[in-house]
Amino acid sequence: MASNIGMMDSAYFVGRNEILTWINARLQINLSRVEEAASGAVQCQMMDMTHPGVVPMHKVNFDAKTEYDMIQNYKVLQDVFNKLKIDKHVEVNRLVKGRPLDNLEFLQWLKRYCDSVNGGIMNENYNPLDRRCKGGKERNIKGAQKMSKSLQTNNYSNSRSGDGIGNNKLNGTKQGKSTAVAGGVNSSVEIQALKEEMTDLKLSVDLLEKERDFYFAKLRDVEIICQMPELENIPMAVAIKKILYAADEKESVLAEAQEIISQSLDMGEAEYTDDDH
Repeated sequence: MASNIGMMDSAYFVGRNEILTWINARLQINLSRVEEAASGAVQCQMMDMTHPGVVPMHKVNFDAKTEYDMIQNYKVLQDVFNKLKIDKHVEVNRLVKGRPLDNLEFLQWLKRYCDSVNGGIMNENYNPLDRRCKGGKERNIKGAQKMSKSLQTNNYSNSRSGDGIGNNKLNGTKQGKSTAVAGGVNSSVEIQALKEEMTDLKLSVDLLEKERDFYFAKLRDVEIICQMPELENIPMAVAIKKILYAADEKESVLAEAQEIISQSLDMGEAEYTDDDH
């Protein structure tokens, strides 16, 4: 089961855009950054989609902004994991900080898990919007309705008071600032694009560093074994250390290591033949 996948599993090399596309399509939402899922509500609903009826959606706060509210969502998620006997520790204190890499890794794991259940095929009868409305603390929809009514009232009042001099003054201001506003919008779009590019680059660097550290640790383990007193002088260990300690990439190093092993095998065969005679 995906609950026990290792950190070098292919699941952890799924890109940010693929993760966001997957979440947005399944839950019919519009996340643009992985850290927007830091509240834990998205994770709860993904589990609700995968195991309908298991998640108490009335306890999930889709409007969580404070760490306290986010932690409550993760408590719901951890309870679901315990109920399903999923051996997965949730690093809540790191996730609620909204760090892109931490949230990306957890969402990568979540995608792998969901894909492992029924081949990732979503229940056709599952309605993500309806299930979100069952969330006990989803205030976004109600808030949006109140704001819409408030804007309608304000627009009506402005249209009434904007006759005559007020309208002329407003139109003059709009014409004078139209160019500046357009330039500001373009700058904002460019800044946002650069920020997203920087986030992608940082995630790539973090993943590469993790991969480097993983393989370095493996090589270090091999080195420790080859340095054991009872093994360090045997031909196989000598050949491996020759490759490990090579100062640069040379084909001759591999050839030399192979020669050491070949000579050892030849000597072994010779001794075996002498013993037979």
